[in-house]
Amino acid sequence: MPLLGVLNLSKIYIRGQTTTPVLRDVSFSASAGDFCALTGASGSGKTTLMNLIGLLDRQTTGEIEIAGQKTSLLSADAAARLRNRMIGFVFQSFHLLPCYTALDNVALPLVYRGVSKRMRRELAAAALHQVGLGNRMAHRPDELSGGQRQRVAIARALVGNPKLLLADEPTGNLDSQSADDVMSLFLALNAELGLTVIIVTHDPTIAARCPRRIVMRDGQVLDDSSAALRSVTTT
Repeated sequence: MPLLGVLNLSKIYIRGQTTTPVLRDVSFSASAGDFCALTGASGSGKTTLMNLIGLLDRQTTGEIEIAGQKTSLLSADAAARLRNRMIGFVFQSFHLLPCYTALDNVALPLVYRGVSKRMRRELAAAALHQVGLGNRMAHRPDELSGGQRQRVAIARALVGNPKLLLADEPTGNLDSQSADDVMSLFLALNAELGLTVIIVTHDPTIAARCPRRIVMRDGQVLDDSSAALRSVTTT
């Protein structure tokens, strides 16, 4: 059984008399340990698809199954519980609370699980060590570089021990070296933890480092490839 199943998914936005189809009959699956880039031009539907997979929005038709659980008929509360238990999120803009330390930012999702303060801090410290920031726990976001802030955000996504990690343009606000370092971290976490990772990116350099690339165009899957990219040489 795949960890994630996307079955005949469609999404239509309706505003007044105007209907805008964003996704049309999208289907694919991802197994435990897969590492996928979800790529395509702006407006291709990749972020909408990410939001649906993450249970942040509802599809118009079709089904999303997570660990065998059909999600289309879940109540808002049940969807939130499944999301909190199974899915970690990383965003382009970090979304860290400026007045909180790195440790407290990472510990925050555990508040909603009712985890004790002592255990929250222990788990957050372990997650920060995992992303190489064990010596930055007491620093606030404005005391960290962009790459370090994104590592804090990744630690926050990991602290609840998710099975599926969704990253929406996670390198979009980073310089090329920091972007490369963050991608290396994602790949290491995927290898070490068996974590299923799906990264939305428009950057072909980032997509090329992903073992699997799902290319979107006009709300549909144009290509789904695990083949190595061919190098282009000039003579």
